[in-house]
Amino acid sequence: MEVFSAPQEAAAWSANARWKGLRVGFVPTMGALHAGHASLVGAALRTCDQVVVSIFVNPLQFNDPEDLARYPRQPRTDHELLEQVGCHALFMPSEKALFQGLGKRTFDLGGLDTHWEGPDRPGHFQGVVNVVERLFLYTRPDVAYFGEKDRQQLAIIRHVAKELHWPERIVGCPTLREPDGLAMSSRNMRLDPDERRSATLLHQALLAVETAARTSPPASAREAGLTVLAGDPLVHVDHLGIADALTLEPLVQWPAHGSAVVLLAARVGAVRLIDNLSLRL
Repeated sequence: MEVFSAPQEAAAWSANARWKGLRVGFVPTMGALHAGHASLVGAALRTCDQVVVSIFVNPLQFNDPEDLARYPRQPRTDHELLEQVGCHALFMPSEKALFQGLGKRTFDLGGLDTHWEGPDRPGHFQGVVNVVERLFLYTRPDVAYFGEKDRQQLAIIRHVAKELHWPERIVGCPTLREPDGLAMSSRNMRLDPDERRSATLLHQALLAVETAARTSPPASAREAGLTVLAGDPLVHVDHLGIADALTLEPLVQWPAHGSAVVLLAARVGAVRLIDNLSLRL
């Protein structure tokens, strides 16, 4: 596996692959890789000739400097995992190198940041899209793969890509879960044993919403999820809501197209986790 730190090296690697007529797949990450990331790389390997992964802990998407400082970093383990799954290239730029000569932009997010993570984390999605654009600039992939665990992020990147006619095809991949249902996340490694047990309630809450949605309106289904979380003092809900799967607008009644999503963010101890579940009505 080739490893690059300079953006120009990544750009040259991608250009060489494309000159050879090879299809380039790209998986952007912030490191602390786990089986969920490996599944994204696997999806890319199945449909592309060459796959590059980036590791960059993006400061623009953190509202809390302490959260940025505590974000797990394990470059050696990450490198070993990528070698094992057959990744072809790893791009690990410095902040200075990635941002050099490129001013921060304000993107039209189509109102998709109005709810859920948007109010909880002002400026977060602008920071995400700014860095994704820069990473695309250097890796020039044909296809980019993102996890559906970050459902709102995926919707926003798809919107910007469509509006700005980015040539990259955006592919969403299913959330991978631990045996007890907890969505795989780099942040999980910061949970202590008690918090790890409490964290399983997040998926249980989503399942409770799914069950209630079969017979109840959105407001009642939401309450079913909140009830699951209410009994644990380690869990503090930032938001739990049901949205239209297309617009991410909060629902007061089930949509005619029959597709909704329940979105959840909660702090388990000091660790903030997010999850979601599609509802087919």
